[in-house]
Amino acid sequence: MLKRKVAIVTGGTKGIGKGIADAFSKEGARVIILARTKSPTKHHFIQCDVSKKQEVEKAIAEIIKKFKKIDILVNNAGIFPFVPFEKMTEADWDKVISVNLKGVFNCTSTAMPYMIKQKKGKIISIGSIAGAFVGFPNLVHYCTTKAGIMGFTKGAALDLAKYNIQVNAIAPGAILTPGVKDGLSKEVTAQLIQTIPEHRLGKPVDIASTAVFLASDSSQYITGQTIVVDGGYTDQ
Repeated sequence: MLKRKVAIVTGGTKGIGKGIADAFSKEGARVIILARTKSPTKHHFIQCDVSKKQEVEKAIAEIIKKFKKIDILVNNAGIFPFVPFEKMTEADWDKVISVNLKGVFNCTSTAMPYMIKQKKGKIISIGSIAGAFVGFPNLVHYCTTKAGIMGFTKGAALDLAKYNIQVNAIAPGAILTPGVKDGLSKEVTAQLIQTIPEHRLGKPVDIASTAVFLASDSSQYITGQTIVVDGGYTDQ
C-alpha cells in the first residue's frame, strides 16, 4: 500500500512509533526515524529533538537531499511523566508542551512546504483519548497537549486540503508500550484492563494498522479526523 513512499516517523525507535515504522516498511515505504536518543533500528535514523525547530529543519533538509521527497509524516514523539497537578511546576508543564505540541508544529510546518510543492501528502499525528475524550489524573499537561493535537488536526486539514494533503490523528487508548509498562504497576494495569470492553491492553500493531490506512491512497477522502483506537473504552 505504501510502495516507494518516503515516510518520517518521529519517536519511532520504540512502542507505537516503532510499530508504525515497521508496518510502513513492510508495506514498501522507505522509513526515516527522528528521535532524540539513538537506538538500534533497521530504518534510516536521524538524531533530532522535535522540540527544537532548528534541529527539525536540519533533519528535513537531510531527508530531502537523500530521498528527494516526503510523502508521509507521522508525529508520534511524545512524553507523559506522571505528575499530580498540585505538584506540577512550570518546568514540568513546558517540557511536555514543547515535545508533544510544539514538536507537532515544528515537524509539520517544516515538512509541509515539500508536500505543497508536490501537491500530495499525508500528515498523521498520534494523539490520545486522554484530554481529547476523557481525563486522566496526574497528566494535566499531557491531556492538554493531546486535546491540542485534535484541534491542530482539524485546523491544518482545512488549510491544506487545497493542496491534496490529508491531515488526520489517531487517539489510542491504553497501549502496551515500554512507557506504560514502566509507568503503571501490575495492580493498576489489571484494574485498567477490567474497564476496557475488549478486556486487554492494545498493542502497537493496533495503532500501526490504522496508520497504514491513513497513510495510504485508500484514505484520500478522509481529513481532519481523529480515529479512536481504544478497545471500546470511550464508548461506555
